[in-house]
Amino acid sequence: MPLRVQILMYDGVEEQDFVGPRDVLGHAERVGGPVQTALVRPSAPGKVTCFFGTEVMVPAVWEPADSDVLIVPGGGDQLIHDSEVLQSLVRAQEAGVTVAGVCTGVMVLSAAGLTRGRPCTTHHLAKAELAAQGGTVVDARVVDDGNLVTAGGVTSGIDLALWLITRECGASLASSVASVMEFEQRGVVWRST
Repeated sequence: MPLRVQILMYDGVEEQDFVGPRDVLGHAERVGGPVQTALVRPSAPGKVTCFFGTEVMVPAVWEPADSDVLIVPGGGDQLIHDSEVLQSLVRAQEAGVTVAGVCTGVMVLSAAGLTRGRPCTTHHLAKAELAAQGGTVVDARVVDDGNLVTAGGVTSGIDLALWLITRECGASLASSVASVMEFEQRGVVWRST
C-alpha cells in the first residue's frame, strides 16, 4: 500500500508551506517511492487564492479519514475559526491519520486542541502563542510525536516532508529525493519515540 498524503488547501494558504511538501512528495513518487499525494479542500473541489495571490485549482474534497498523513500548511488564520474543519482534524487523528502542521499551520492544529500537552513547534513568531495554548514547545525544526508531526518556519515543510518519507518509506528514498532536489535538510528532528 502506498503512503497516502493529503495537503489541506484553503484561501490564504502560504505558497511555500504547501509547495515545499508537494515537491518533496512528488519527487518521491517520480523516483518510484510508494507515495500518493493529493491537494484537497475542506468543502469541495475548486480554486483557492494563496497568501501572495497565486490561484490554485484543487481537484479533490478533503475526507478526514481518507489518508495516512494530512499536512496542514500555514498562511492566514481562516481555518482557525472554522469549527467544522477543527472538528474534522480531531476526527482524522482519531481515525489513525498522522496530522502534520507546517509553520503557522500548527496554530490550526492548536485551535483544534491537537497540540495541547504535546511536544510541538511552529514559526518562531508564534511559539509563545502555541505555548500559551497548551503546546509543549520544542526548539527543533521538526517535532515528531507519533500521530502529530510539526515543523517551524516557512521552508520547514520541505524538511517535514523529507522526514515523513524517512519515517514511513525509509532513509534511502528520502536521500534520493533530497539528492534530486539538491536540498540539504536543516535543523533538528526531535522524536518522542
